[in-house]
Amino acid sequence: MNSHKQNVPELSSWEEAVLRLRHQPDQWALVRACFYDDPLVEAAQRYHASTEWRAVCPYLPKEQGQALDLGAGRGIASYALARDGWRVTAVEPDPSAVVGAEAIRKLAKETGLPIEVVAQYGEALPFPDHCFDLVHCRAVLHHARNLSALCREVSRVLKPGGISIATREHVISRKADLPAFLESHPLHRLYGGEHAYLLSEYQAAIQAAGLKMTHVLNPYASDINLFPDSRAELKRRIADRLYLPWATLVPGFMIDWLGKRLDQPGRHFSFVAEKPLDA
Repeated sequence: MNSHKQNVPELSSWEEAVLRLRHQPDQWALVRACFYDDPLVEAAQRYHASTEWRAVCPYLPKEQGQALDLGAGRGIASYALARDGWRVTAVEPDPSAVVGAEAIRKLAKETGLPIEVVAQYGEALPFPDHCFDLVHCRAVLHHARNLSALCREVSRVLKPGGISIATREHVISRKADLPAFLESHPLHRLYGGEHAYLLSEYQAAIQAAGLKMTHVLNPYASDINLFPDSRAELKRRIADRLYLPWATLVPGFMIDWLGKRLDQPGRHFSFVAEKPLDA
């Protein structure tokens, strides 16, 4: 879904960038943290067991139904949803057998999980209105070619009462911060294609699409955004700095407050929204 080519990338595709990272020993921790490693089944299993996915689950509808995994990449979230009982449609425009639609097809075949793969961009979804109980997007909205159009499509295909969750979206505090974020991103330097929006732009696009925002999770508010770090580990580090004997003495509201004060370009936010029953 990306079209934000800036800062002269040296490679032409996401697949090439990931393959380059895999061959750099000093980037191996990043490769595993992003679940770019093979075999894909093991990477998907690791994601399903991760603190990130465990933190996503409480925001999903309690009854499993039809889920759309939008911008599914190599299918790790599609796998997690299917493992947890969802019938999944994975939308991914990249045809890659390493990081795109073909990789998801192989993952579905190897695991026998109910994952249908559709090669399409999110701004023009080939589905009728009101057909999904859940639209899941992991690190997708910031790649949108048209953020407002993408959010309108998410809203259109959701059933009334359905849930939309968009996780790990890059946020900047001001437009002038975008070049610094892109320069710091390890994959953007290789292939371009990364982007970030203002927090207000995400919120405006989601709400203008007719969705009711229920949660805006700041970078420290959830393990969704912190992974591979965690709130528990963050509390432990703060307790050490304050010479506290136990991490449990660090209150959760203090972590949330610190998350709101962050200003780092490209920090992660996540958004949960509901389609009103009368929509």
